[in-house]
Amino acid sequence: MSEPFVIAVPAKGRLQANAEAFFARAGLELVKPRGPRDYRGTIADLPGIEVAYLSAAEIVDLLAQGAVHLGITGEDLVREKIPDAERRIVLVDGLGFGHANVAVAVPQAWIDVHSMADLDDVAIAFRLKHERKMRLATKYVNLTRNFFSRHGVTDYRIVESSGATEAAPSAGTAELIVDITTTGATLAANGLKVIEDGVILRSQANLVAARAASWGAAERAFARGVLDRIAAQARARAFREVRTRLAGCDDAFIGEAKRRFGVEAPFGGPSSSGMLTLHCPPKHVHELTTLLRDKGADKVVVADLDYVFASADPLYAKLEAGLGAAR
Repeated sequence: MSEPFVIAVPAKGRLQANAEAFFARAGLELVKPRGPRDYRGTIADLPGIEVAYLSAAEIVDLLAQGAVHLGITGEDLVREKIPDAERRIVLVDGLGFGHANVAVAVPQAWIDVHSMADLDDVAIAFRLKHERKMRLATKYVNLTRNFFSRHGVTDYRIVESSGATEAAPSAGTAELIVDITTTGATLAANGLKVIEDGVILRSQANLVAARAASWGAAERAFARGVLDRIAAQARARAFREVRTRLAGCDDAFIGEAKRRFGVEAPFGGPSSSGMLTLHCPPKHVHELTTLLRDKGADKVVVADLDYVFASADPLYAKLEAGLGAAR
């Protein structure tokens, strides 16, 4: 392999901090050997992997070109900037941060507009009255056109926004907008509301793979090493380890615990000495420990898990399936 395996991460702000924390939880420490202002980094203890710090939009462009192997960016940008996304990238995993909705917002004064059907009626009436189409300000041109087409709304024209989109109606440059929102507070502060069926996309930060990148044996090995750690940490976060000695424990008892609390028995039933290890969702830990003590356990130990590695890695399997579909 002559070129490095490249992972692109956001270069600033909360997304960068969240991305670095995400990798760190999986034991993948991102480091900048030449100092904090460098836009190139590595992963500690994993030579051969290069980390590129870029804007979220640049990451999407490079993923589409196959110039990086993996990247962290918002699904909203992926869907907007790569119209044929299913053919060119693989959404490997939603990361649980960077949540926001791409949504249609109209003035709160439009009290009779609650749905896209209502908006269609208003758009037709607006064109007949003003002899022009409603103006819609947005940065999400492709997502907007596709969404409005699905709802049969045609009497509008897009005004591409490069600044504060939510201010366009009050500034008189548009009648409505499509923008990204988290709580809706900024929209409300500008006299806007999201219509009831107007959420185009519920977005979050994703770990994305580029199908057009070089994916030889070495690149796949790097990807597997990274994704295996991420999957192991995700499994660990989903459970607490519960250990006890329980005389007379049988398959029926373990089956009951699985049904009631969603536990897993990673090593099967109890050992010959009666030692039992269960993995339990955090919300059911106390119920499980109560059941174990009611069944005769004297001491029950509960511990956090760092990693749970398994023979099957769902993230790498998803990557392989996506790359195979691209052939």
